Amino acid sequence: MNIHEYQAKELLKKYNVPVLKSQAVFSSAEAGKVAFEMFESQGSKVVVLKSQVHAGGRGKGVVHDIKTNAEKKVGDKTVRGVTVIAGGELSDKVFKYADATFGNKLVTIQTGAAGAIVNRMLIEDGASIQKEYYVSILLDRQTSKNIVMCSTEGGMDIEKVAEETPERIIKETIEPKIGFQGYQARRLAFGLGLSGDGFKNFIPFIMNLVRAYEDLDCSMMEINPMVLTTDGKILALDAKVNFDDNSLYRHKDLLVYRDIAEESELEVEASKYDLNYIKLDGNVGCMVNGAGLAMATMDMIQMAGGAPANFLDVGGGANVERISNAFRIMMSDKDVKAVLINIFGGIVRCDRVAEGIIQALKTVKVTVPVIVRLDGTNAIEGAEKLKNSGMEFKVAVNFNDAAAKVSEVFAA
Repeated sequence: MNIHEYQAKELLKKYNVPVLKSQAVFSSAEAGKVAFEMFESQGSKVVVLKSQVHAGGRGKGVVHDIKTNAEKKVGDKTVRGVTVIAGGELSDKVFKYADATFGNKLVTIQTGAAGAIVNRMLIEDGASIQKEYYVSILLDRQTSKNIVMCSTEGGMDIEKVAEETPERIIKETIEPKIGFQGYQARRLAFGLGLSGDGFKNFIPFIMNLVRAYEDLDCSMMEINPMVLTTDGKILALDAKVNFDDNSLYRHKDLLVYRDIAEESELEVEASKYDLNYIKLDGNVGCMVNGAGLAMATMDMIQMAGGAPANFLDVGGGANVERISNAFRIMMSDKDVKAVLINIFGGIVRCDRVAEGIIQALKTVKVTVPVIVRLDGTNAIEGAEKLKNSGMEFKVAVNFNDAAAKVSEVFAA
């Protein structure tokens, strides 16, 4: 589960991770009021107005009018996802930029041309920045251990840093039995070239950050940038936090942070039925049991000339109800031109899956070709049921045959 920056900072403050004074707002009128009461009347000369969407690259992103798709401007300045506002009449300027942003779409490198509608913004105090750094905590899947990554190249995409200057990324592995140690925090501080107050303030910063990551069962926590101010403070200037969905039963209080408006409608619908569904940009709907088989199936579709429209793992219990819900969700995707069902009968028998498919299609209208490949327990019996059902299935005997039938659909 992803959350917004302002929500992440609310959580970080509880763990004594330093952040700037800020306030989330939900309308341009509220933005102007908060800018005056919290900042302008308190003597602030600089504030930062940040669009709150579940996408990176907001600083370089551009706000587009939701109706005309034209770039939004205030005066002659293009409105971006993150705007530094300085000088007198802060509240008036904040209102104008917020008014140009709310209800419109922010287009960033991560959202693509479709953009993301801005319904929330964050007003944050300014800071006198001496240096920017990158800090993140995540699971290293090669070692199955959490790692802390830091870099002197703050504010940049870590992928670009890793590709062009990998020597500027320093890592510390967290041993599960002993946890993150003080000497590791100091080693990171030395690696970042910190000294004096910056060094001393970094140690509790990173220790508390790791504690927050572990306590909240996060899958990723990224501070980009972490900044050293001119007076030696260490601050989280931005914060991106993802939670492990499988741990949320332990953190029911975190569910209030979920913003369904930022999620795919189909993914939200699938979650109601415990279906592992992820919307993709292709044209072939996939229904598979098992994540590994699903990945292989998507590769096969790509090689056959199609493109997967989704990742959908119905799990071991591929019964009538789950298959019906899966079909209904896939058929709600207007881009789907064919459906490939690829089931390996281990836990579940293929003849039962076949019966489930037949019954499901009696309740869900499917207007595209359906290709079915069954293998494993009672696969032959399952294929016979499909062939004798009176429905127009394309039954494949193996992976290659399934790929060929996908190709036939798009060649026709």
